[in-house]
Amino acid sequence: MSTSTRRILLDPTGLKPSPLTPPVSKSDAQRALVLGHLTGAWPLPSVQAESDEDLPADVRVLRRGVDALRLPPGPVRDVDCADGGAPFRILATQSAVTPGARVRLTGTPRLGERPHGPLFMSLKDALGPAGFTLVEGHPWPVELTAPTDTAHVSPVFRVPGSQSSQYASSLLLGCAALYLRERRAWSVEIEGTLTSAGYLDLTVTWLERFGFALQKSDARYTVSGYTPPPSVPSLPGDWSSLGYLLLVAWKSGGVVERADADSAHPDQAILRLIEQVGLRTEPTGQPHTLKVTGRPERGLRASGKECPDLLPTLAALACVLPAPSTLLDVGILRLKESDRLEGIRAMIAAYGGSSDLRGESLHLTPPTAPPARFEMDSRGDHRLAMTAATLSVLSGAPLVLTGPECVEKSFPGFWRQLSRSGARISESP
Repeated sequence: MSTSTRRILLDPTGLKPSPLTPPVSKSDAQRALVLGHLTGAWPLPSVQAESDEDLPADVRVLRRGVDALRLPPGPVRDVDCADGGAPFRILATQSAVTPGARVRLTGTPRLGERPHGPLFMSLKDALGPAGFTLVEGHPWPVELTAPTDTAHVSPVFRVPGSQSSQYASSLLLGCAALYLRERRAWSVEIEGTLTSAGYLDLTVTWLERFGFALQKSDARYTVSGYTPPPSVPSLPGDWSSLGYLLLVAWKSGGVVERADADSAHPDQAILRLIEQVGLRTEPTGQPHTLKVTGRPERGLRASGKECPDLLPTLAALACVLPAPSTLLDVGILRLKESDRLEGIRAMIAAYGGSSDLRGESLHLTPPTAPPARFEMDSRGDHRLAMTAATLSVLSGAPLVLTGPECVEKSFPGFWRQLSRSGARISESP
């Protein structure tokens, strides 16, 4: 549960049509920041253009970590990863491939509980013969010492794909660093089925945008060349955040901006998934601006293998649909910033609906009528906080939310955007 005692009251009555704007995509920004660092495009212009108050906390964490890695060799570099799973895993690999770097990584207790062992083992197996060391605390700190010369080790990282695609993405970004230093091909070999493969595809897209040549097979990704691009790619809006805003805009009659249909982000699947229930998105005539129309006619089905970060958002939508819905492959949700699966079930129960977990499938049945109001603890999880708020807007039921500040992780301006749509937000005793 969240350790925060702050509570807010969200009153969604009085909604009005307004343009809603997401932050930059933290998934895209994290990859672009690393590649900007490696290729000399530092500081990255499209990140610098964002104010710190609008920049997701995970992006700020990764930027600080890269800044630390750019310091001259010498003393141990301390990097606080807060609760950022992706920043921690990316920075662990970048620390391991920065010649002679000595880095001490720390984070929250929850981040320490999340699985990282397969990434650590892959780094040790590939770089250990060159002198790489990694010492784990319980759980903190994690102390890494990078080798000064990797030219004589086998240029392959091997990692299982079943727990998280972040391991493979982190290692592939490490391959880019090693290619630039050694000018020889480096590969990532994935053992077994890859979870959330769309995020590795996103990593590949960003490598190619920055000029890297890749060779791809079913289980092997190789960085084999580099040609500087004519310009530094810009960052799109965050499709994970756009999921909440599209639903809020549908309810309020507004529009969403920065919705780049050419983005490679897996959560762009929201456009297709809401069509299942009878909704549709339409262009407005303004660049990258969409509106949502239609009325719900049926339940939905979605899988955590495709878009795990969308599942909470879709659960909120499912609570106001005229028929039951099913979320598949939900076990991955237990390994997020909180046990997100149990958080979703707690929200459904608080709202008056019911859920039935059968193996990896969660069956959701909405209530016959929304409650007069409902309460939710964010559990310190940004996606649970924004999901509960989205459900409040969709249903018209006021929400008392404990721990609203956790949205800083991915969408610092979330509450401002809801206020723009006409929702009233006040402190609750």
